[in-house]
Amino acid sequence: MDLIFISDKTYTGTSYSSKALPKGEYDNCTFINCDFSESYLSNISFLECEFIDCNLSMVKTKGTTLKDVVFNNCKLVGFPFHDCNAFLLSVTFNDCQLNLSSFFNLKLKLTSFKSCKLEQVDFTNTDLSESKFIECNLYQTIFDNTNLEKVDFTTSYNLTINPETNRIKNACFSKENALGLLNTYQIHID
Repeated sequence: MDLIFISDKTYTGTSYSSKALPKGEYDNCTFINCDFSESYLSNISFLECEFIDCNLSMVKTKGTTLKDVVFNNCKLVGFPFHDCNAFLLSVTFNDCQLNLSSFFNLKLKLTSFKSCKLEQVDFTNTDLSESKFIECNLYQTIFDNTNLEKVDFTTSYNLTINPETNRIKNACFSKENALGLLNTYQIHID
């Protein structure tokens, strides 16, 4: 089966929940206000694409390629990034809802998360070195055996990180969110 190649196309207001997006390689395409919820994006390549105001919750992504993909104001609840093709994986998130998503065991150096909800997200065994979490809600987000070296958490909140099970050298914290480094010790600070 030959896969299609689509370049420089804009898709607006389309639902792919019942009608699947054709398998292929999408290069420099823009998806605006599209609904992909619970759809199959497996083995589709997105290269230098942008998703704006889209719903990508609970999608299937086995082998999906995301290279230089930007998500703006998107809903990605339960998105299994760990099932995507890890080779060349690079993503940027602005004003997105990523609750319950999984980035397990991925290399995401220099990734930007800006004004995102990241509640109960799994970053276990993830390399996030030199990434930025700008004004993000990290409530009950899991960091375990995670490389957080040189990560900027300065403006984020609801942060809990165990410094004994994560690499945090040269990570940046504000005075307020640095208390999240002590939650493991079950101590009270007034």
